[in-house]
Amino acid sequence: MKTLKEELCRELQQNILPFWQTRMPDKAGGFIGRIDGQGNACPNAEKGAILNARILWTFSSAWRILRVPEYLDTAKRAYNYISEHFIDREYGGAFWSVNADGSPKDTKKQFYAIAFIIYALAEFHRSCGDEAALQLAVELFRSIESHSLDSIGEGYIEACTRDWGTIDDMRLSEKDQNDAKTMNTHLHILEAYTGLYRVWKTPESEQALRRVTGIFLDRIVRPDGHLGLFFDENWNSTSSMVSYGHDIEASWLLCEAAAVLGDNELETVVREVSGRIAQASMEGFTADGGMEYEYDPSSGVRHSSRDWWVQAETVVGCINRYGLTGDRLWMERARAQWNFIVKHIICPDGEWYWSALPVDGGFVPNTTDDRAGFWKCPYHNGRMCMEIIERL
Repeated sequence: MKTLKEELCRELQQNILPFWQTRMPDKAGGFIGRIDGQGNACPNAEKGAILNARILWTFSSAWRILRVPEYLDTAKRAYNYISEHFIDREYGGAFWSVNADGSPKDTKKQFYAIAFIIYALAEFHRSCGDEAALQLAVELFRSIESHSLDSIGEGYIEACTRDWGTIDDMRLSEKDQNDAKTMNTHLHILEAYTGLYRVWKTPESEQALRRVTGIFLDRIVRPDGHLGLFFDENWNSTSSMVSYGHDIEASWLLCEAAAVLGDNELETVVREVSGRIAQASMEGFTADGGMEYEYDPSSGVRHSSRDWWVQAETVVGCINRYGLTGDRLWMERARAQWNFIVKHIICPDGEWYWSALPVDGGFVPNTTDDRAGFWKCPYHNGRMCMEIIERL
């Protein structure tokens, strides 16, 4: 365990964080929007709210844990850019994206992105005590509760127009279904509300965190242990797809939410459910081949790429199960997964490849998809390292 912790500390401080500190800052402020799969900077690329929020969260957490002053400097750079360019001062909430010059580009209100900004602001406040950041997090939390919460059908809808009106296309990306409610958005609202409640313990934040935790237990976790992914307004499932990465990620985020709430009875329930989720996720895991991406049992189609974030969350999820059960099989899985990452996912000249692709019985790096960009951020792999550093 000590060796694993040391290896991940080196990976965080010698590879992941330096990449973002040296190659991503934009001379015009904030961070450039993209570095392609070949390592080429794209300074004119659109800048996404998710990317900037995840940078803020990562460097805030790194400063809190490791106390390297440069990490706080990077966190402040991200915080200032989000505050100045992503927050909608006219209607509230936050923009989905801005242009390279910082002007608004896609002004829709995607609650997934707003949740990530809450998550990042809460961690920034936790790490350095910035009260303005906490106040902004609370304002964004209230915008989700006011405009996304379905008080009749329960749960949170996906998106609105800039002025909080109904929007036809609520998808996060082109590969997603255009459904009113998704596991993915609820998962990251859970994550955000956990972080917010940790630093802002009020009846308002407690009620919201309990609500979204209950939605997972009652609506999203399927009898087979997998998570349902897409739902209509009345929580009818519209997809049979299994997402192994989201399964293992949810298994530990639910435990974290219950622990932060400090409710022993809820923790007992969540531990049992999260155990079933984690075990179900292992259907996609092989000790020498990492964690597969997803599988659709209705069609038999298997997406077997080893995406960077899925591999990172598998390490954390397995360590979480080891901590709860003492079963060394989970530690062995975490170690095997980390070995796979070292061999196939870490890029020699900084950061991680988007994925490793199975070819002829082996794996080759994916150099087509971004090294850094709208979705490719330091949060999954950075958080993996920091979770293990703190846990071990």
